[in-house]
Formats: sequence, C-alpha cells, structure tokens
Amino acid sequence: MALVVCSPTFVHAAPDPAFTRFVASLWPDAQAAGASRATFETLTAGLEPDYKLPDLLLPGRPATGAPSQAEFVQVPADYLKEASIARLAAEGQKLAQKYKAQLAAIEQRFGVPPPILLAIWGRETDYGRFALPYDGLRVLATQAYVGRRKEQYRGEFIAAMGLIERGDVTRQDLRVSWGGATGLTQFLPSELAKHGVDFDGDGRVDIWKSVPDALASAARQLANKGWQNGVRWAYEVRAPATGDCTMGVPEVTKPIADWIRAGYTPVRGQTLSATELAQPASLLQPEGIYGPAFLTTKNYFVIKEYNFSDLYVLFVGHLSDRITSPQPFATPWSASSQMKTKDVEAMQQHLTRIGLYGDKMDGKAGMKTRAALGAYQKQAGLKVDCWPSDAVLRAMNGR
Repeated sequence: MALVVCSPTFVHAAPDPAFTRFVASLWPDAQAAGASRATFETLTAGLEPDYKLPDLLLPGRPATGAPSQAEFVQVPADYLKEASIARLAAEGQKLAQKYKAQLAAIEQRFGVPPPILLAIWGRETDYGRFALPYDGLRVLATQAYVGRRKEQYRGEFIAAMGLIERGDVTRQDLRVSWGGATGLTQFLPSELAKHGVDFDGDGRVDIWKSVPDALASAARQLANKGWQNGVRWAYEVRAPATGDCTMGVPEVTKPIADWIRAGYTPVRGQTLSATELAQPASLLQPEGIYGPAFLTTKNYFVIKEYNFSDLYVLFVGHLSDRITSPQPFATPWSASSQMKTKDVEAMQQHLTRIGLYGDKMDGKAGMKTRAALGAYQKQAGLKVDCWPSDAVLRAMNGR
C-alpha cells in the first residue's frame, strides 16, 4: 500500500541536534527493513525527543517525572478495585453479545475464549475509551535514544515505520503509551508485526479501529506464546494454615490434585474434573499469606507474556471470569501497604548478598522476591508471611 502520512499537529520542543543526528543514524536499519529513503525522510522530519517520558537515562538531568505503571506500584486492593471490575464486566457482557459471531470465529481459529480477549481489551484501553496520549514515533525514537532498553526500541521504531509505510496506520493515528504500545489491545510494533491478523478481511491489520482485528491479533499472540485450549488461567484457593508461602514461585509446579491434598482447597466448594486435577500449577500468593491465593496454570504465564505484572494477569483473569459470572474474589484483599521501591530494592540487595535471591534488582515485590523474603524470615526467626515490611527491613539492617 502507498504510504499515508497525515500532517501531525504535535507540539515539538526546540531542535536537539544530537537527537537529530541519532535519528539520521537509524537510516541503515530502516533501509535493511525495506523502508524507502523518501518514507524515512518524511517520517523523521522535525522529530524531536520527549524528555518527560519515564524510564529514561539522562546524564546531568533530574529523574523523569512521569508516573510509573500502576501494576508495579499499587497494592492489589487498589489495582483490583471492585467498582472498576464490575463496570468493565458489565460492559464486557454487552460487547460479548455485540461481537458474538466474530469472537466465536476467533476462538475457533486460535483457541482463546472470548472473555479473556474482552478482558485484555477492557484492561488495556477501557474498550477503546482511553485515548493513548503520546505520539508513537516520538516516544519510540526517544526511548531508543536515551531509554533503558535502547536496542529494543531501535527495533520498535523501525517496526513502527513499517506499519505506517504498509498503510496499517497513519502517522496521526499511531498513538501510544509511554512504553510504546499501541492500538485497542496495546501491541508493541514488533509484536504486531509477528502476531497481527487482518480478521475483517479489508487488506490491512488495523488494531486501532477494527475490533475484530484487535481481538484476533491478541488471540493469535496468546496462541503463539503457548495458550492451551480448554485450560483455565488460575483457580482461587484457600491456603492451609500450615502452608509454606516460599513455594510460591513458578519453578515449584505440581498437579492441582497434589496441591489440594496438601490443603489448598478450591473456594466455594468448587469440584474439579479429572483433567483439571491433573493440570500442573504453581502457587501464587500476591500478598504473601494475606489476601487471596491461587493455583496458576500455564495459561496464567501466557497472559503474563502480555504484561509481566502479576496484578495485570489477575485483573485480566478475574475480569474474564466476571464477564461470565458475578462472583468476586472469595477472599478479600488485605489493606497491606506497599513499601517504597528503594526499600524493596534494599531488601533485594541484602537477599542477594546472603544467597537467597538471584533475580533482578527492580524494587518490586514479585514472586521471587516474596519467596526469598519468606526464606529470610525462616532463617531470622521472624513471622513467615512472604511480604516486605518495615520489620523485615529493620531486621536486615540489624535494628
């Protein structure tokens, strides 16, 4: 298709010669990807960086001030608000009827059930009501220039140019999140190149305005990443008083029947089939021993490929359940507070020094951090709850 470039109305900063030289240096990559010189010049003309984006490395400048992703800084009770879930579930039920035929055809082709796809759409852009705030090429070029993952974003920038050149999206419509994800179901450009589907048959992959294309592309991505047809994302369970929260890591996997025999009972007396009981699952306790517990299947981790946050997967999974059933979580979330990122990172550093933690230092209390905290609590004779707290930090600091 011919290149379609609408004249953007974006407000640019003062010219930045170093950035301009950097963008010009991307031409060989663009050429290797099949872009024409005319396309490259047209799309990069007047492009300026946005130094207000988060996650940038700017020597001599203060830290960028845009907010971090809610998935990584909010406690579950704040992120998984019942009012939000209920509202999105009600809307999802209406959309399930509106797109019933298309959703059935997508499930037939890719094996992903409609509620999961609707939940992703609802979580990502509020079913298209949320207007993505940033100019796509500007964000991707800035992240490639001074972001923490420069090499990744060089590729995303080139992939985004390809989307525009093929006519999948106009320059004006390529709006993104601060991390560069775009469309109704939020794809990075390179992911769209791999998994995009022209499901409505109009000759282009349009995840910005075509709901069938957006949902089918999400389904294909999940299928390509290993989605297992007929398998739930997770089962909410009640953990036994004698349970060991340090087992809540993906590496500890056993059949659901074994977990049930160990006292992890499905909520509300749910009876599982023989096939379900044989499924391998991992234990997830997002708030340590507080709040709900889950046995997570392979499909849980497939959704996590969409967004690495456990809270994101819980939101999508639970919302998908609520689209078909009115029942909230059986166990309420606790009122636990979230420690500051720097304090959790200090804990990770201590746990690494004593050999209990070997993952990244990111200041986030994920699965491996919580399990390592539980192991430390055992060694130190503290209450084992697998949750970062001031008491644990004081113990680590010898106070």
